[in-house]
Amino acid sequence: MTSGSPCPLAEKPPEKRFLTPAETTCLIAENGKRVLNQSLSRTLLLSLLAGVYIAFGAQLATIVTHDAAPIIGDGLARFVAGSVFSLGLMLVVICGAELFTGNSLLTKAALHGHIRWSSIWSNWTVVLAGNLVGSLFFAWLMFHSLLWEQGQIAERALTTAQAKVELSFAAALIRGILCNWLVCLAVFMATAARDVTGKILACYVPIMAFVASGFEHSIANMYFIPTGLLLAGVPGLEAPGLTWGGFLANIIPVTLGNIIGGVIFVGFAYWYIHLKALRTS
Repeated sequence: MTSGSPCPLAEKPPEKRFLTPAETTCLIAENGKRVLNQSLSRTLLLSLLAGVYIAFGAQLATIVTHDAAPIIGDGLARFVAGSVFSLGLMLVVICGAELFTGNSLLTKAALHGHIRWSSIWSNWTVVLAGNLVGSLFFAWLMFHSLLWEQGQIAERALTTAQAKVELSFAAALIRGILCNWLVCLAVFMATAARDVTGKILACYVPIMAFVASGFEHSIANMYFIPTGLLLAGVPGLEAPGLTWGGFLANIIPVTLGNIIGGVIFVGFAYWYIHLKALRTS
């Protein structure tokens, strides 16, 4: 284990309503040390919970907006979907869970020398697998809850899944970059907030923005697309082209995009701005 440069701003966060960007960057880098002492079972369980929490927000967005566009317009329907979808990250941040996209910020700890890069790869592998299992489990639960028997809701879920698998590699990659840029900014701001109300607001605005904009989140898609695949087997519901191969063809570029967006545009950018001088001094 390499010994990183001290980050004095994070040793004892000041008692105030929010941290400055420099203080927040330090605190995130310090918090990254948790991967060194956290057991595999703990990481896996927290990852399963995160997959379920994101799926809670995703299914809520589907149900709330399945018939909204003809009434309030597509733009406002997207705004409502994003508003309720933000529940997922609120649960992750406030209740505690390991979300792959948010863990892009572990790169701050590696860049600052607190953890090895191999620790990040190991964490990402376990967390991504746990998020996937949690998302699939929740999709299975929702399918067997029979809440999807209402035709319009099922059709909306199928349409959402179909649209995602039809994206080109380049479009999915770019939408993934833009998505996790916002998700990691939400985590950054939630870390800066010192109370629950501040953390809720920090999660809400960026997540609402990415959903309303149509960006792509890998863990959310691990719920959306399998839900469509389950529904495609129901008599009367058709989804041509919706296959597990299409699921992988979406998840791969979206995941790569999420990594680029979180690691480069948030993790590296703020480390370079606030911590690079400390690392090299």
